[in-house]
Amino acid sequence: MNISVIIPTFNRAHTLKRCLDSVLNQTYPPFEIIVVDDGSTDNTKELLKDYEGKIIVHKIENSGVSSARNYAIERCSGDWVALLDSDDEWLTNRLQEQVDYLKIFPNIKLVHGEEIWIRNGKRVNPKKIHKKTGGYIYQNCLPLCCISPSASLIKKEVLEEFGGFDESFPVCEDYDLWLKITSKYEVGYIESAIITKYGGHEDQLSRKYFAMDLWRVRSMKRMLNSELMKDDRLATIDELIRKSEILIQGYKKHENLGDLPEVESYLKFAVAAKRELS
Repeated sequence: MNISVIIPTFNRAHTLKRCLDSVLNQTYPPFEIIVVDDGSTDNTKELLKDYEGKIIVHKIENSGVSSARNYAIERCSGDWVALLDSDDEWLTNRLQEQVDYLKIFPNIKLVHGEEIWIRNGKRVNPKKIHKKTGGYIYQNCLPLCCISPSASLIKKEVLEEFGGFDESFPVCEDYDLWLKITSKYEVGYIESAIITKYGGHEDQLSRKYFAMDLWRVRSMKRMLNSELMKDDRLATIDELIRKSEILIQGYKKHENLGDLPEVESYLKFAVAAKRELS
């Protein structure tokens, strides 16, 4: 299998070496490793010089993680794409585990796996709502992101089919793409941990945006304009109603009313859609 590893990075020289070394130490070597430097202003450029001849580097103007990933997807040569965030690292058998899985289940187009979570330097156990699984998992993906980009191996043609990551989403761009993919395709799953995922640091996007569910309800609203199985459509409507109601309460409580009319329109749309299905 020809696997292209894609690593977007922005001002993360302090974690990038750990990330890159975890790829170079894989028991199943990737076909190519592409790093997209998304306009870093730290010493990323100097650090990457140590990896000359081992990786492909693209330097672009800062435009966000989705744009950086898409830039590399358009230019990669592999049939499969393995994503990795520059603050995470792979266990040495990450790719081998997934390649072995795909030999047994060759019709699978996306396979992911379990994670080890490190928060502020300490290992923590994921909550029940974060439990990973495989199969037709569209409904599992509605409440929150159920697939870590750093653990995903995806057929390139599937990424192209859905246009890659939505660059208008500053957060939850992975949630949006997983909904699109899982609405159509079965997902493979490795039960053992294949990555270490780090969190709690200041530059995490999830720490910078208020009301991330706004982007999730936007994504669900768009999914209702696509072809969905009846059960999936109803589950999407119910989750859109639930999240919209929570957002509306939060906006009113914090007197942050800028996006309130938009979310109220989603709620009204979802209630009407549910009435039509009943």
